[in-house]
Amino acid sequence: SVMERAGVLKVFFYHQSYKVESRITSRFSHTTVKSSVVNSGPNAQSIGFNVQIPKRAFITNFTMNVNGITFVGSVKEKTVARNLYAQARARGKAAGLVRYRTDMETFKTEVHVPPGSKIEFELHYQEMMQRKLGFYEHSLYLQPGRLVPQFQVDVYIYEPSGIASVETPNTLGEHFSGMAKLTSSKDKAHVVFKPSLQQQRKCENCTTSAIDGVFTVKYDVLRDSNAGELHVSDGHFVHFFAPANLSPLPKNIVFVIDVSGSMWGVKMKQTVEAMQTILDDLTMDDYFSIVDFNHNVRCWSEELVPGSTIQVAEAKKYIQNIKPNGGTNINEALMRAVQMLVKASNQGMIDPRSVSMIMLVSDGDPTVGEIKLSAIQKNLKKVMREEFSLFSLGIGFDVDYDFLERIAMENRGVAQRIYTSHDASDQIRRFYSQVSSPLLRKITVQFPEDSVSDVTQNHFDKYFSGSELVVAGKVLPSDSTTLNSFTTASADRLDLSLQTEADYLELDAALAQQQHAFTGFARQMWAYITVNQLLAERSLAPTAGQKRKITQRILTLAVEHQFVTPLTALLVESEEAKERLLADSPKDPKQGCCAAKSTNRLPTISNPTAPSPLCNLVSELVTGAPQSLTVVCLCVFCVTVENDPHFIVHLPKNNMDICFNIDSEPGHILNLVSDPGAGVVVNGQLVGSKRVGVEDKEKVNTYFGTVSVFYQPDGIRVSVSTDRIDLTDGRNNHSFTWGATADITQDRVKLSIVKDSKVMVTVDDKITVMVLLHRVWKKHPTHVDFLGLYIPNNNQYSSQAHGLIGQFGQEPEVRVFNLHQGADPLKKEATMEVKGTKLVVTRGWQKDYRRDNKRGSDVFCWFIHNSGKGFIDGHYTNYIVPRLDSFLPLPL
Repeated sequence: SVMERAGVLKVFFYHQSYKVESRITSRFSHTTVKSSVVNSGPNAQSIGFNVQIPKRAFITNFTMNVNGITFVGSVKEKTVARNLYAQARARGKAAGLVRYRTDMETFKTEVHVPPGSKIEFELHYQEMMQRKLGFYEHSLYLQPGRLVPQFQVDVYIYEPSGIASVETPNTLGEHFSGMAKLTSSKDKAHVVFKPSLQQQRKCENCTTSAIDGVFTVKYDVLRDSNAGELHVSDGHFVHFFAPANLSPLPKNIVFVIDVSGSMWGVKMKQTVEAMQTILDDLTMDDYFSIVDFNHNVRCWSEELVPGSTIQVAEAKKYIQNIKPNGGTNINEALMRAVQMLVKASNQGMIDPRSVSMIMLVSDGDPTVGEIKLSAIQKNLKKVMREEFSLFSLGIGFDVDYDFLERIAMENRGVAQRIYTSHDASDQIRRFYSQVSSPLLRKITVQFPEDSVSDVTQNHFDKYFSGSELVVAGKVLPSDSTTLNSFTTASADRLDLSLQTEADYLELDAALAQQQHAFTGFARQMWAYITVNQLLAERSLAPTAGQKRKITQRILTLAVEHQFVTPLTALLVESEEAKERLLADSPKDPKQGCCAAKSTNRLPTISNPTAPSPLCNLVSELVTGAPQSLTVVCLCVFCVTVENDPHFIVHLPKNNMDICFNIDSEPGHILNLVSDPGAGVVVNGQLVGSKRVGVEDKEKVNTYFGTVSVFYQPDGIRVSVSTDRIDLTDGRNNHSFTWGATADITQDRVKLSIVKDSKVMVTVDDKITVMVLLHRVWKKHPTHVDFLGLYIPNNNQYSSQAHGLIGQFGQEPEVRVFNLHQGADPLKKEATMEVKGTKLVVTRGWQKDYRRDNKRGSDVFCWFIHNSGKGFIDGHYTNYIVPRLDSFLPLPL
C-alpha cells in the first residue's frame, strides 16, 4: 500500500515474509498463502492482501492477525453471512472475490491499521488437479508486489501409486531460470522456490521485484493397468481412470466457425492459423466438414468427407480465403452441423463405434435469425443425438460465455474461453488436442451392491487420450477389507470390462507416515466433485423448484466442507465476534464446473461375472508353483516341472500322462497349435535364463517368454508376454498390463485377464488357451519371469490341426509293456509302442502343487527322451517357425 504526499509516491509498509505451500495428495491440492506485513509509516493506513487463485479452486479459510487480534474465517450461507456482517462494524474494508478476466480469480482484503502495526494474512484454498495432455498442472500466481526478505514456495506431492515424471517449466521467465529445486522419490516430490532478496530484484540496483507471474509444477503418475486406481481413505473412495495404449476411435467432426464482422483482424488470423494445424491432424479414418457463418450459413462440403491429404488441402485453402463480415447466425449454423452428422449416420457413412462432435468457434452473441439464447439452447437439445457432442470455444469477452458453456454441458461437451492475446491460436490448438484423440465411449464405473453410497457421476460419454475420469463416493460399513470397482467401456472394435480393488486401511496407514500429505484428501475431493456437479446441474435446472432443491444440497455440502462457492461466503470475525469481515464471491462466477450431468443414482453390481470352472481349477493348481520352468499341457489336469519347456500330454482314453522336453534355444519360436481349418495358430517364443556365472558352452534353461494366439479370419492376434498383453488387428494395437483384471471382446476373440495371474484367450467359442504368469525374484542370479501354457483337451479343432500340441487333438493309440528296472533304481523303464514305433520310456514323476503349495505332491508320467522323438510327428526342429503368427508348413 502507498500514500501520496505532494504528488510523490512513497512506500510506508515493510513486507517481512511471503510464503506459499501446496500439499498435493492423490491429485487433490491444499494451498496455503501466508503474508506478514508491518506498517512502517508514521500514520495509520490500509494494508492490502491480494492473491490470485485458480478459477476452479474453492477458498476454504482465511485468517488474519492484527496486532494480536485474530480473525478466524468460517463458511456460511451467503445471506446468513451478509446479515451477520451487517450487524457489526467492520474493521476496514470488506474482503471480496473480484473476478478478473483470466484463468484466475483474485482474493482481496484490506485493513486500516495504526503505525507500527503487524498484520499476518493466511489464505487456504483447495482444488482437484485436472489431467490434460498427459499431465497434471499446478499453477501458483506469485505477485508479492515488493521485495520480500523471506520469500518461499513449497510444493509437496504424494501419489500412492508412484510418480512417473515431475518438472518445473520456467514460466516465471529467464530471470529465475534454474532457481526451482526439485527432489523426488518413487511416490513423493518436493519443489522449492526460494530466491534471495538480491535474486528477486529486476536489476542489480532495482528496488522492484521481478516476481510477477505463474509458478508451475507439472507431473504425472505411474499406472499399473488400464483398470485405473482406486484409493480408499477416511471413509471415502476416489477412482481414477486414465487408460493408455489404446488405439484412437475414428472421429466425425464438423467445425463451425464464426466469420462475422467482429472476427475481422487478429481473431480471424489466429483462428485460421489454428485450423491449419488442426486439419493436418485428421487421418483417413476421420470424417469432417466445415460450416462458416455470419448472417448467412455456408458449408465447405454439404457432406462429411474423409480426412485425406487432398481433402485437407482443399479445406485449408477454403479457410484461408474467408473474409469476415456481417452478423452472427449461430442457431442456423449449429442446426446445419447437426443435420450433417445425422445424414452421415443415417446413410451408414460413419463407423458406428466412431465419435461424432461439433466444434464451435465464436466471439459474439447471435444477431441474426434466432437470437434468443434459451430458444437456441432448446433447438439444439432437440436435434442433438445422444452420440453427438458439442465443444464450444468463446473468443474474447464479447461472447456470452455462460451460454456457450450451457449448450456444451447439455450436449456432452465442454467449453473454453480463448483470450485474445498473442497466443490465441495456440490456445485453440491446445483445446483441440485435448479432444482430438478419443479412446473410449460409453464408460461406466460400478461398485458391488451395498458397498458405497453418494457416488458422483459414474457414466461418461467419452474418454480422451491424456485426460482422466474421476469417480468418488462414500464407503459403507462392511465385513470386507477391500473395495472393488468394475469399469465397462467400448473402444475401437473392442468391448472392455475392467476390474480393480483397494484395501480399506492400506492408504490411511501410508498417509499417517507422510509428513506433508493432505490426510483428508478423499473426503474433500468427494465434496469438491459433488459441489461442482451440482453447480452444473443447477445452471441447467428446468424449473425453479428443482433449482431450489439443488441449491439446498450445495449449501449443505459447502458449509459442511467449508467451500466458498457462488452460494456461500466466508465470514471472518475476531475471537469475541465484535469485528467482522466478509469474503464474498462475485455474481455467478464461472467456477469451471464439470462438463457432464450427474446421474444422481447409486451404481451397483449385484452379481459380477464369475470365472469359469477352468479358471478356478487352474487358479487352484498353480498356487505356490515353482518359479523356474515353463509347463505346457494338453489337459485341464496340469502340473509344473523343473526343466526346459516341458510338455505334459494327458491321454484320457489311455488314462496316462506323457512327458517330454524340447531341447531348443532362446529366441526360437515353437509352433504349438496350427489349425488352418479353424484359422487358429498358437506359438510360443523361448527366452533363456540369466547367464550369470554360466560358462559360454554350458547350456542354459529356456522358458516361454511370449505366447501368441492368432485368429486369421478376423486378423486378430493376442500376444502375451511377462510384461504385458497386446491385442492387434492389423490396424490397431491395444496394450494391457498384468496389473488389473479385465475382460476384452473383439469380434470372435475373447480375452480375460486375471490380475497378476493368468490370461484366457477364447476363439470363436471353440478353442481356449490359458497362459499363466510366473514371477521370480528379480535379483535371482539365473531365473527369469516366464509363462506357462495350458490347453484343455476339449478344444474343437478341425481335422487339419497339428503342432507340438495340436497333433494330439486326435489321441494316438499307445501301448506300454515290458516294464523293467532302469539304470536309475528309483525309476522304472518300459517299452512304448506308438504310431508304429517302439520307444524306451522312463517312469518319472513331477510335482502337483494344487493341494500343497509349498511341498507339492508327486504325479507320475512316462518320460520320452530326445525331445519327444518318436512320440511327436517328425523332429522338434520341424516345429520352429519364423514369426509369432506363422502357421506350421505341412507336410512335416
